[in-house]
Amino acid sequence: MIERYTLPEMGSLWTEDYKLKTWLQVEIAVCEAQAELGYIPAEAVEEIKAKAQFDVKRVLEIEAEVKHDMIAFLTNVNEYVGEPGRYIHLGLTSSDVLDTALALQLVASLDVLLGTLETLIQAIRYQAQQHRDTIMVGRTHGIHAEPMTFGFKLAGWLAEVLRHQDRLVRLRESVAVGKISGAVGTYGNLDPRIEEIACANLGLKPDCASTQVISRDRHADYLQGLALLAASLERFAVEIRNLQRTDVLEVEEFFAKGQKGSSAMPHKRNPIRSERITGMARVIRGNAVAALENIALWHERDISHSSVERVILPDSAILTHFMLVETADLVHTLLVHPANMSRNLNRYGGVIFSQRVLLALVGKGLSREEAYTIVQSNAHQAWNTEGGDFRGLIERDERVTQNLNAAELAQCFDPTHHLRHLDRVYQRLGI
Repeated sequence: MIERYTLPEMGSLWTEDYKLKTWLQVEIAVCEAQAELGYIPAEAVEEIKAKAQFDVKRVLEIEAEVKHDMIAFLTNVNEYVGEPGRYIHLGLTSSDVLDTALALQLVASLDVLLGTLETLIQAIRYQAQQHRDTIMVGRTHGIHAEPMTFGFKLAGWLAEVLRHQDRLVRLRESVAVGKISGAVGTYGNLDPRIEEIACANLGLKPDCASTQVISRDRHADYLQGLALLAASLERFAVEIRNLQRTDVLEVEEFFAKGQKGSSAMPHKRNPIRSERITGMARVIRGNAVAALENIALWHERDISHSSVERVILPDSAILTHFMLVETADLVHTLLVHPANMSRNLNRYGGVIFSQRVLLALVGKGLSREEAYTIVQSNAHQAWNTEGGDFRGLIERDERVTQNLNAAELAQCFDPTHHLRHLDRVYQRLGI
């Protein structure tokens, strides 16, 4: 049984209240740094910390008049703080607070995503262990290829999500960057040490060379990481959808008691969760494109990026989190049908063992071209015949039996031959 990670709601990280809390957190960190360096009185900072607060409704009310979100916020905070409020935002530009606070939101979102991803890792690992030896047919181009196991398929999923885990850890470091460098990033009215102290206290690193904003390649990197993760989740979902098709039915989404699949057709058990995951991945990919377009700003800064980010960052973080939660539960509760896997594996009388027969004949001295012609003719005859029996045709073909005895032919149709090296993959992944 997998352990379930207790998660905060991703949506709570993107509320107006949470955003303004991070703004206040940055403003206070800067005041503390200013006081530490002797630029403002320490007692004023203590009073600011004791009194500083905000009211979201009041901030929005002020913003409706002044048409500036940061000014509205500072006005409201100063309504609580009073005289010491003159030290708040001293020497700063809006983006010092906006971008540094946004970094705190991005870091928090990645912490949630990493926690949820661990739940998915556990779910995949569990199912891979359960079905380590569950033999099924592998498919290429949607066509039967050669034997594999369902556990091996899941091992590939596990390897992929482990790579995403590494990427999210790297992304967390990449976005954990603040800037307290002033109007065009030159520290014109600020001591660079203020930035160093404030960022350190916030758990961030100073941007090495900011303009008025932190360059948007970092934010695009974040969105590309989420889009890539979403694409993998989509890959898993599409595979489940394909394997759940009526004529395949090797795996199936869990169908709860009382659940209904169609308003018209009572028999339907549709892969709705996998389809939902597939659709949401498209949205996140589109948002990633918008993030790339946000990189090119005019000169040291414009605000063409900010309206876009108010949509794409929370939406992508929330959607990715939801997709991870859905996929983890989907994998954990997945219904697996080994009997149907065996049925599909043996369609057309073991035609998927054609390469083994080919190689055996080549091993007996036949040219590859001659052996291929013999095997292909029998394979296609079985494939194109209702109830076709490839093995039976092979065993009656004198061109084959003159070269291979019964024991050698039996070895050609042994599915375990294809699985003998899979332990190496499992060992690499700790399955």
